[in-house]
Amino acid sequence: MTTASPPLARRFTKLLIANRGEIACRIIRTASRMGLQTVAVYSEADKDAEHVSLADEAVWIGPAAAAESYLRIDRVIAAARRTGAGAIHPGYGFLSENQDFAIACREAGLVFVGPPVEAIRAMASKAAAKTLMETSGVPLVPGYHGAEQDVEKLAAEAARIGFPVLVKASAGGGGKGMRIAEDATGIAAAIGAAKREAQAAFGDDHVLIEKFIMRPRHIEVQIFGDTHGNVVSLFERECTLQRRHQKVVEEAPSSSLTEAERERICSAARAAGAAVGYTGAGTVEFVANEDGFYFIEMNTRLQVEHPVTEMITGLDLVEWQLRVAFGEALPLAQDEITRRGHAVEVRIYAEDPQSGFLPSIGRIESWRQPAAGPGIRIDSGFREGDTITPYYDPMLAKLIVGGADRLEAFSRLQDALAGFQVAGVRSNVAFLKALVAHPAVRAGTMDTGFIERELPQLLAQGEGGIDERDLAAAAAAFLARLRKPAASPWDSTDGWTIIGRRRLRLVFDDIEIAIDYRRDGLILATPGGARAFRVNVRTDGRLDVFHGDGKEVVSAVWLGREVEVSTARGSRRFTLADPFAGTDAAAVDAGHVRAPMPGSVTHVLAAPGDRMKRGDPLLVIEAMKMEHMLRAPADGRLVMLRCAVGDFVQEGTDLVEFEIEAMDE
Repeated sequence: MTTASPPLARRFTKLLIANRGEIACRIIRTASRMGLQTVAVYSEADKDAEHVSLADEAVWIGPAAAAESYLRIDRVIAAARRTGAGAIHPGYGFLSENQDFAIACREAGLVFVGPPVEAIRAMASKAAAKTLMETSGVPLVPGYHGAEQDVEKLAAEAARIGFPVLVKASAGGGGKGMRIAEDATGIAAAIGAAKREAQAAFGDDHVLIEKFIMRPRHIEVQIFGDTHGNVVSLFERECTLQRRHQKVVEEAPSSSLTEAERERICSAARAAGAAVGYTGAGTVEFVANEDGFYFIEMNTRLQVEHPVTEMITGLDLVEWQLRVAFGEALPLAQDEITRRGHAVEVRIYAEDPQSGFLPSIGRIESWRQPAAGPGIRIDSGFREGDTITPYYDPMLAKLIVGGADRLEAFSRLQDALAGFQVAGVRSNVAFLKALVAHPAVRAGTMDTGFIERELPQLLAQGEGGIDERDLAAAAAAFLARLRKPAASPWDSTDGWTIIGRRRLRLVFDDIEIAIDYRRDGLILATPGGARAFRVNVRTDGRLDVFHGDGKEVVSAVWLGREVEVSTARGSRRFTLADPFAGTDAAAVDAGHVRAPMPGSVTHVLAAPGDRMKRGDPLLVIEAMKMEHMLRAPADGRLVMLRCAVGDFVQEGTDLVEFEIEAMDE
């Protein structure tokens, strides 16, 4: 490492975070720990967001649309000036790799917590970046990165490289403007589609052509540079599990590299950083197969998946970013950077895998997550009660888990996912459970096309026919909902029964089940048979469900009469039939209104002799900790009440005698 000059005096004491969601929260926490004052910016849609409440100050910067708020350079700069912030951290996404924003910060006298403008500019064009990397000795995928962009030239270059080829937008990223051409007959269509998408997404239709590496792995290296000429690497991350070029699971280190290969790829990444005079956090991305590794691109920002690097190195990369921004030298030399264990991260999204992974919009009615602690970290920017809007990326949180080795890390991850549940919006948690449990993922024998090939199987997990375990989970959720915190009657084996009955009947999605209470314990009867049944409530709110000779850990969330039960097998939603909904059929017989289930009469709303219309309220019964209205089943007259307020009535008890008005012929 270059000999460091004495640390410079801090050039700023207040930091504005030009971002939202989990990354804004994550930056605020480190900045606050370092003694910096923090400023959040927010759009109209985010006025009640968690990052706003965490910051010392917050400034409204525009309407919900990102183009009118988080992407408005002028408004972000104005917010920094208004609050007296001396620096801006862009996070990732939005303006993080926008050279105009970095220039605007510099011109406003603000520290941009990121690389110099020249480095952003050098890496902004994939074609220019590849040319620079080639002159620096960094291995490249065979390809064409030239300026000639007519279809004939590009098609000729594709033929020279050899099919299949990848047509790829030179500007931007995120999987946009990318097409695969399997042979010469498809190259013109692939070029046209990639150019149109690139123009729409980035305002630039320039493309490059690369040899498409069959079944590659995606490996990236975390690098860091400072203003003293030092560039180091902090090991690699495996990001092979992707869907449509978007990372789904990231882990560190890569299980596919030998130590010699690890040193070669990290050395190439450091060379890439040195070639552009890099400072701050950056990521150099490669594809790899049995023949070697090849440079793809360099991301000039902090990556979404940086926590796995933090977990294996014990370092805080945001703190390193801020120290570099202060003008300090890197805290550690290359030979002082060590790693320990294995870490893996999954991204929790508000999306519906069963509907093509469409974003799920709405209010988070319930949020349950595993307890953070040694080996488990959750980076989130949302809470129960927050609203997911259509304006931004639907990522809710990142779950990061570590272990002594890869096997332990993945085992912990599977258990932690079982404790993660979001209700009110759909999420990809069940999909992630199926993915990380797949034998090929556990063995580490996947490639970047794995998810697309296995998608039908992964989506089928937990979406097959309802079995006894699903019904047992729903029954356990019902018992846990009724259970009083101060007592444990459900564990009793002395013949205690709920509200005086020895059988409780429930209907979930038109499937009837029954819980029988016996002196030797509970019996759950389902269409598949009757088995011993027991429920214990854990301290974290999850349920240990013993059914027959098996046990399963269940997480349950109720939304009205709908319950979502989540297990290691996946998630399923059930609707509990309302026993009071069919008053005019199930509970009415020859003018008698009967109680559809046990409960207490809390209100009588009509008197004998009253003439009533169909649907008029008769009385209220409280059951299942909820009040339910019984209504007149038809036009007619109330003849007699057979109950009073305070009465406890059993299922089938005759409550009201009702004279139904004769229909005119």
